[in-house]
Amino acid sequence: MAEGLMKKLYGQRAYVQSAGVKNDMEIDGFSVAVCQELEVEISRHRSRSFEEMQEWGDDLSQFDLIIALSPASQRMAQELTRFHHLEVEYWPIMDPTGLADTRDAKLALYRQTRDQIRSRMLDRFGPPLEDAAAAKV
Repeated sequence: MAEGLMKKLYGQRAYVQSAGVKNDMEIDGFSVAVCQELEVEISRHRSRSFEEMQEWGDDLSQFDLIIALSPASQRMAQELTRFHHLEVEYWPIMDPTGLADTRDAKLALYRQTRDQIRSRMLDRFGPPLEDAAAAKV
């Protein structure tokens, strides 16, 4: 969700790569649905772990910033980058998985999470790009 939102808001301004503590591979359908509401396409996105990033040739030391959305990912990012000079920020974002019973209630929680991430991005990185695609978000 975060990678898709970042790309929608800021385009090619920065290289963005989403990673987590574990590899879930399949993107959550509720995440796809609430992102589509903002014309953010993430249905083909695949999650990968920090270890997979390194195995596939991504050198974490080449990144300027890692934003962790969970305490576990913050700990992992700090551990993997302890010998590199890069910033790790923690954004305490609600994890909506498994928190509601009905479809409407789940969608409401996922929207809340999406909006938390978007708000943090706007606070941290400023207004989105001024092109037509970003203006719709």
